[in-house]
Amino acid sequence: MAEQQRDIHGAEPCQQVDAGITRVFGLLGKRWTGLIVAVLMPHPAHFVDLRRAIPGISERMLSDRLTELAAAGLVLRAVDEGPPLRVTYRLTEAGAALEPALLELAAWAEVHLPQGQPCAGAGRE
Repeated sequence: MAEQQRDIHGAEPCQQVDAGITRVFGLLGKRWTGLIVAVLMPHPAHFVDLRRAIPGISERMLSDRLTELAAAGLVLRAVDEGPPLRVTYRLTEAGAALEPALLELAAWAEVHLPQGQPCAGAGRE
């Protein structure tokens, strides 16, 4: 029966990507999102501090990504009464639970993505 399911090239039927992985990369795979979470790992931050910590991100993009992270339940937004009016962002329990995974990715990058090598596609988007 498995032989009947092979395509004309002799490969197994198409394998589907895990639904959980699809959801994770649908959110965290977007440009800047992982960096925002990483900046918020040690402590909450004001919008301007996030912007300074992530060179190259526009205010609009930062705002959009923070909104997405809040909608996903990973970030909480708190308005500090002014004047001046300031907004603080912090990770929720679910957002903070990403820390071990992000630390593992950072360790992997140190081994497999040496700093001297440009990444494929760097500078695009």
